[in-house]
Amino acid sequence: MDSLKDVREVLEKTLEEYTKIPYAYGDLKCRLIISKDGNNFLLITQGWEGDVQVHGCLVHAEAIADKIWIHRDGLEDGIADDLLRSGIPKDKIVLAFHPPEVRPHTGFAVE
Repeated sequence: MDSLKDVREVLEKTLEEYTKIPYAYGDLKCRLIISKDGNNFLLITQGWEGDVQVHGCLVHAEAIADKIWIHRDGLEDGIADDLLRSGIPKDKIVLAFHPPEVRPHTGFAVE
């Protein structure tokens, strides 16, 4: 990935795929929200499970310079693997949900 534009495009395409996967139960939808500046990407679950409202953040990723910072990853297999398959190298992905002292041991970018 050479630019912020490339990072944004891969993030949007990767996360958009999750909005197409139907939930097996409840009246739930997965929605992608992108900030006005195009740098923050939220994948949320929203809807109803019986008489209980469901609303939660599955993924929060942020494009900073030419890297992707993953602040929240609640997907079963993790969004980092999807990004790697999309061509984003490990040194361009920061697992920001880990404390800074743990990041050097993840095999991904530190910052």
